[in-house]
Amino acid sequence: VHGIVRRSSSFNTGRIEHLYKNPQAHIEGNMKLHYGDLTDSTCLVKIINEVKPSEIYNLGAQSHVKISFDLAEYTADVDGVGTLRLLDAIKTCGLINSVKFYQASTSELFGKVQEIPQKETTPFYPRSPYGAAKLYAYWIVVNFREAYNLFAVNGILFNHESPRRGSNFVTRKISRSVAKIHLGQLDCFSLGNLDAKRDWGHARDYVEAMWLMLQTDEPEDFVIATGEVHSVREFVEKSFRHIGKTIVWEGKNENEVGRCKETGKIHVTVNHKYYRPTEVDFLQGDCTKARQKLNWKPRVTFDELVREMVDADVELMRNNPNA
Repeated sequence: VHGIVRRSSSFNTGRIEHLYKNPQAHIEGNMKLHYGDLTDSTCLVKIINEVKPSEIYNLGAQSHVKISFDLAEYTADVDGVGTLRLLDAIKTCGLINSVKFYQASTSELFGKVQEIPQKETTPFYPRSPYGAAKLYAYWIVVNFREAYNLFAVNGILFNHESPRRGSNFVTRKISRSVAKIHLGQLDCFSLGNLDAKRDWGHARDYVEAMWLMLQTDEPEDFVIATGEVHSVREFVEKSFRHIGKTIVWEGKNENEVGRCKETGKIHVTVNHKYYRPTEVDFLQGDCTKARQKLNWKPRVTFDELVREMVDADVELMRNNPNA
């Protein structure tokens, strides 16, 4: 497996360290990393020409929806035009007929949802610079598929989480904070919209779905989801319940707080700075097509996902409180 890593003044390989042959010395085995960037078409051509891959998974993006409002141009460059650069690099290297290409599309394409649940034929209505950039990427993939007969697919994946989720995404922020509260390292943390509802699955299941899409005879786009919807509020409650605390909600809107029933301590507050300028209130996927054509179904339940994330962060914070 070959990967692209952005040059940074500090190591940014924390979440893949365990894949090195020797993690301490960063010695590569079956994983080889190349310096590169989705904003640099020259390096993409060079890497693809050197590696001559049989499958390419474009998982690279500025992937934080809220931050995309602050970094709108950069998000468009990486998430939108970056996908075009990759596709063009495949073409430049003469690999159109030998490469299979996976594009990480997103449920954020549906944004202000036009129907419930959302499936492959649901109209798109993105509500962020991230969603809009990903919409360009979605259609440029379709265009290369139809114009050049490239085996290229869009996986429209709903939220997928794991203990490796970035720490400023809401699920990981909750599991990290709950772990710290459990260990006495933190008293309270702040969230944005507690009533946003999402279709949350486990990244492990969803990566299998990505791979299955590239093993089919004909390239097609697929929605990957669990079909279950849970609110941010529910994620908070289940996380605390796992460490033996019951959260009781008091107040309204920005004055709402989550108080521990057992101790009376306030553990959760609401801060308006975490709200998005345009909110996506409700996402629920219909993965019937993937079930039928890929024989795929999610294995990890919502409760198991929450428990796994909290357990992993308790372990992490116990060993390294500053992680």
